[in-house]
Amino acid sequence: MLRNLDILVLLAALPAFILLEAPLAGYVVVAVAWVVARIGTEVAARRRREALAAGNRNAALGVTAFAMMGRVWLLAGVILLVGLLVARDAGLAAALFALVLVTVNLTTQFVEHLLHPEAEGSLR
Repeated sequence: MLRNLDILVLLAALPAFILLEAPLAGYVVVAVAWVVARIGTEVAARRRREALAAGNRNAALGVTAFAMMGRVWLLAGVILLVGLLVARDAGLAAALFALVLVTVNLTTQFVEHLLHPEAEGSLR
């Protein structure tokens, strides 16, 4: 469950957006981008495990870096687009929502690593 806490936050944020009367465009674009990025991250994790199993640490690090930077660029791009094309307040709502999701995701990854430092696919 800890691993998917960001998805629970994503789902719980919709009622918060509605209650706060925040621009739903900000929620929608970040939610779609986040799900796409999570799928990409899972594919990258699978490829990283395959590279590590083959003994290729450089390829594993490259896949990890590409997935992380891809997520950053995807989120930044959709935040910028919604802010420019829809409304500035939608862009602000999207940015704040993305900040919450990234913080939750990084925190859960850190805690997972603390609890299971030798997990399969670890770069150590």
